[in-house]
Amino acid sequence: MLTSCHFSRLIEMQAQQYGEREVLFSRDDATCLWRGVSWRVFADYTRRVSCALLALGVRVQENVAVFAPNMAECLYVDFGCYGARAVTIPFYPTSSTAQVQFMVDDAEIRYMFVGSQMQYDVAFPLFATSASLERMIIFDASVTRHPADTVSMNFDDFLELGSEEYEKELTRRLDDASAEDIANILYTSGTTGVSKGVILTHRMYMNAMIENDKVLPVKEKDVILNFLPFSHVFERGWSYLCLSEGAQLYINLRPTDIVRSMREVRPTCMCAVPRFWEKVYEKIVEHVATLSEVKQKMVNKAIELGKQYQINYVATGRQAPLWLKMKYKLMDRTVLSVLREQLGLDRANIFPTAGAAIAHEVEIFVHACGIDMITGYGLTESTATVTCARVGKPFTIGSVGRVIGGVELSVAEDGEILLRGKSITPGYYRNSRATREVIDADGWFHTGDSGYIKNDELFLTDRIKDLYKTSNGKYIAPQQIESKLIVDKYIDQIVVVADRQKFVSALIVPSYSALKTLATARGISYDSVTALCQNPEIIQFVMERIDTLQQAFAHYEQVKRITLLPEPFSMNRNELTNTLKVKRKVIFEHYHDVIEAMYK
Repeated sequence: MLTSCHFSRLIEMQAQQYGEREVLFSRDDATCLWRGVSWRVFADYTRRVSCALLALGVRVQENVAVFAPNMAECLYVDFGCYGARAVTIPFYPTSSTAQVQFMVDDAEIRYMFVGSQMQYDVAFPLFATSASLERMIIFDASVTRHPADTVSMNFDDFLELGSEEYEKELTRRLDDASAEDIANILYTSGTTGVSKGVILTHRMYMNAMIENDKVLPVKEKDVILNFLPFSHVFERGWSYLCLSEGAQLYINLRPTDIVRSMREVRPTCMCAVPRFWEKVYEKIVEHVATLSEVKQKMVNKAIELGKQYQINYVATGRQAPLWLKMKYKLMDRTVLSVLREQLGLDRANIFPTAGAAIAHEVEIFVHACGIDMITGYGLTESTATVTCARVGKPFTIGSVGRVIGGVELSVAEDGEILLRGKSITPGYYRNSRATREVIDADGWFHTGDSGYIKNDELFLTDRIKDLYKTSNGKYIAPQQIESKLIVDKYIDQIVVVADRQKFVSALIVPSYSALKTLATARGISYDSVTALCQNPEIIQFVMERIDTLQQAFAHYEQVKRITLLPEPFSMNRNELTNTLKVKRKVIFEHYHDVIEAMYK
């Protein structure tokens, strides 16, 4: 365990301990095999990257961009930059040209690493207009370059620049490395406006690693599957923690491959967002529906026993009756273990989950299946974790756990969550105005999230700025409603509308495949997806399912009207962030006429 180690030294020190033990695994699509590199090779790559950066003339604390999907090379560059005392700025692999242009200009990037053809095609045109960009280094050697490209080079050629003559300078920089150095600048996804560069120092990471190590039981024997992009603070901090513990990382290149990767890797740990578990829940429910009546009853009985055992007793810290414990163990061994094996979760340890509200139904279901979902809360500005559930300790469904060490948490009179501590950002890069808006005179960071503490557990309600006030004066928390309804298999995306309106309505992107199956079963004809979404019988069917799900809400919180949209919300239209969070303001602008029609 090297959780208190400065990142510039981490990989080399782990290589001294683990040597030829494999640590980073990537999938070879040609052979369908996962191939690993050892700690010693990892350390060698890291040092060669450091020296090559020095050869290019990278200055102390200079910003270097990494624009790539999850690849081992991303980690080589990260830790190589730390050795050279440079700052890495990871871009989301799905970033648009305009987003990349903004970050390049804001951080005055000279050197950019790109992963695949998609990132190359986005980045290359910027060299003609950028005042700072000089060189681009390409990870994937198969990338087809533009005929006029004189600015790029392959990663292998880049590594060759790092000759022995730079070793002395590298040693000097390593000796001068400070915990106060900036490690990363992570640009926010922009749900609340213009993207801002969050400063994360090495000291912030070191404190976060130490405190997370106390509450997350990750060990060197664990097998980690990376799913979220390394540009996401959750995956980044989690991966660094796992490397600090000596665990093995299997790097999933394409998000669409995750189901296959889980079955092949059979991870013991993986961090994820609630939407991932919502999809797992929907798939299992659909799968169970295809089984024979006898098998359906058996699976449903096993899940019901799992709920009784896990939620009524394990979650509350009470001793379960012997009869329930025995029945659960039998069902776990004969039924639930089969479900987990089909998902690739048959050797699960812990699965940290954060990033958005999670439906109670989904959270209960995951625990009932015997999967230890560790709910938590954090932000980019807090170096990820602020609160999380504790393994083996009582927890409440709907909470996001207890505050970790090193972080102070306070709830303001208006319900806003305030943070202060060693892992909280000092501010936004070159944006003192935005910094002053969120960090007050007493050093409290204003998160913009609302919540409350009960029995030492944090419960989130909504974003302060996302709270709606109807024309009747009632406050509506849209994320609470959306997280309840999104579990329905006919709903793929949903945005609740209510601000200054007489009642609550919703824009819904349905599951088009599910609607088509429904239409076929009911003999409903249609000549387009638009016609299908406008069919009164289809709309009424979806509305009835919503009414069933929202019975627990107060009358003024319940959705009264819906519109089924014929196309999904899109990043290309700036309706979603790179982390797939909804940009409500943009959607309300794009669908203004549709919304108005629901209130006529």
